[in-house]
Amino acid sequence: MARTIPIQSVSANAPQATAEGGACHAGAEHMQAAARQAGKSEVLEQYARDYPRKQEAGPHDQPQSMCPAFGSLRVGLRMRRTATILCGSACCVYGLTFTSHFYGARRSVGYVPFNSETLVTGKLFEDIREAVHAEADPDKVDTVVIINLCVPTASGVPLQLLPKEINGVRIIGIDVPGFGVPTHAEAKDVLAGAMLRYAREEIMSGPVATPKGGRSAVPTVSLLGEMFPADPVIIGQMLAPMGLAAGPVVPTREWRELYAALDCSVAAAIHPFYTASIREFQTAGRPVVGSAPVGLEGTLDWLQNVGQAAGVDQELIDVARNQQFSAMRGLLSQRPITGRITLSGYEGSELLVARLLVECGADLRYVGSACPATPWNAHDIDWLQAQGVQVQMRASLEQDLAAMHEYQPQLAIGTTPVVQKAKQVSIPSLYFTNLISARPLMGVAGAGSLVQVVQSAIGNQQRFDEMKAFFGEVGSGHAAGVWESVPVDRPEFKAETRRLLEKQLKKRKAEEMGT
Repeated sequence: MARTIPIQSVSANAPQATAEGGACHAGAEHMQAAARQAGKSEVLEQYARDYPRKQEAGPHDQPQSMCPAFGSLRVGLRMRRTATILCGSACCVYGLTFTSHFYGARRSVGYVPFNSETLVTGKLFEDIREAVHAEADPDKVDTVVIINLCVPTASGVPLQLLPKEINGVRIIGIDVPGFGVPTHAEAKDVLAGAMLRYAREEIMSGPVATPKGGRSAVPTVSLLGEMFPADPVIIGQMLAPMGLAAGPVVPTREWRELYAALDCSVAAAIHPFYTASIREFQTAGRPVVGSAPVGLEGTLDWLQNVGQAAGVDQELIDVARNQQFSAMRGLLSQRPITGRITLSGYEGSELLVARLLVECGADLRYVGSACPATPWNAHDIDWLQAQGVQVQMRASLEQDLAAMHEYQPQLAIGTTPVVQKAKQVSIPSLYFTNLISARPLMGVAGAGSLVQVVQSAIGNQQRFDEMKAFFGEVGSGHAAGVWESVPVDRPEFKAETRRLLEKQLKKRKAEEMGT
């Protein structure tokens, strides 16, 4: 019989969601206040330290992102023998499951529904506990992950009261509210960090399972952040002359890889915003190195820093650096990319791509990232700024679009709305997530791959000009949308709508003066 912890009642004075989904529209400030009164202050304060926001940011000055919970959901769904359960408003769960399967998830997502009664009375927590017990089948899974979305978090649903283990199956509960975690990229770290903490505590408690291939015969470098599958192999080849090997990539694909990751000599923060994960490596006594082996300068600096952190002799470090220098010098010395570019994204690897573009000869004017500045990407920011590149961390869509209009690039690399705007004004563009992030970045292979796709895209300008000349203004302005007849502009409708809006504005001002 599994041991469970008794439910602790939430204060009657704590604000609760009044109906399913009702609190979704209450605004971030109201939901944060409700969550703090409901006992989530410690969680939100930790998130504020780990994933800082711009305090002065307004509602339209937010970083671009999907629903943040998608990041945690993706990490859970990619792990073998792991069941993932969501608790949130039905519309949110529908969107998250749709997106996860769109991106290739091949397993079901659990869902604990709620309504006003179960949310306010505490029955929702009982339902969650029942769902977790039902999923905790050791013949099928090693871990069950339960994720609170916005409304359950704001209402203080206490996942921390769930048992840590049921029938030998690990139970991990996390809160991933949109008002607490800024981007889906950082939400990956929320679950990855929670798993590393659980695994570290298991290691401290006694012997744990060895990786499938056994422990590495040489010291390893664990890699933080999702990467193209070829990149860890390329990094391993770079490390080999120093007597090092590439360790697991965190987030991992199965639980025992977490033990191997913590068993490293050095942790490499390839994605520098994995703050909770970095904290676990540091707690385990592992040094952490930022940036990544991209471009010639980036690769030489990274190998030097990793080698020093791992205690490798300088002679071996020089051997590794010289090998990469010889391999990359020929390609990068040709400066094969010619063109003015702006770059933006929300995956967290934007600065690395920017460095590679600059070393490949691109006239890069702007790089915007939805992720924050951290100690682990400070060197990349300094390097880019020294090359004359405008760097904007926690970039909003408006800032990315303003940069595109300001610099008039020959190629705009960005998120979906940036790409859409660029194509509307006949600027060739590439979607960062699918066309840039989903390819190797490290070493010679990374440079060669990026050069090919970027130069090909820049070469499409004539095609855009021909399409613009052929279609003209069809489908724009008053003719936008689907018409069954020839579009007709009706300026009188616009004038009437403007008159009504001005009338409402005057009425509102008069009421304010009267009060």
